[in-house]
Amino acid sequence: MELRILKTGNISSLSALEGSEEWLWGTNYTYGDLYEAEELYQDHHRIVSDRLIFVNRINGRIYEPLAEKPGQYFGKPLYDQGRIMILQADFAAGVIRILSFDPQSGTIETVCETARTQIKNCYNLMMHKEPLMLTRSESECFEIIWPLTKRYNVSPRESFCFRRDDSLCFSRWEEDPDYREETVIRDLSGGEIKEVINASLVMSDDGQWWMLERE
Repeated sequence: MELRILKTGNISSLSALEGSEEWLWGTNYTYGDLYEAEELYQDHHRIVSDRLIFVNRINGRIYEPLAEKPGQYFGKPLYDQGRIMILQADFAAGVIRILSFDPQSGTIETVCETARTQIKNCYNLMMHKEPLMLTRSESECFEIIWPLTKRYNVSPRESFCFRRDDSLCFSRWEEDPDYREETVIRDLSGGEIKEVINASLVMSDDGQWWMLERE
């Protein structure tokens, strides 16, 4: 078997890009954790930025859409409708952006931009797709930052998974006494629970969600 050699510089690991079977992504220091990245920036740590690369599984070509610069870090990217979506924190400029990268043309477009001061903190700040959203969660709170501005009170045992139309789908774990996972469906408008399903949610490698029902 031929061994493929990639020159990635100081990036030592790659992960599957959510939503695509064709792409991998990698970064060097904070690995998509913007909360940790902001702490490094605020502490004037020697690590002043991240690099972000994408690797095509088929031909092994490496793409680095954005040049490294002080104060710039990246959250976990994803693949949506033929484009690579990049979550960029430019702490030096005080903004959080979602960027859209087209590997075929090499073009980058700004999808949304919000001031860092409009977000409480970067804890669990991440993108979700279908539709594309910027969210954050902490303790008993889940927030949609873009394209809507919503804040919900949820159980600390709930983790957001995806949105379908006017419903938000969460995975909730219980232990009474045996461990199990449930699917909690909440209303997009006010966050009220619409349904609790005796099933767990898992994501496949290509970004699809599966519901595993139990009798």
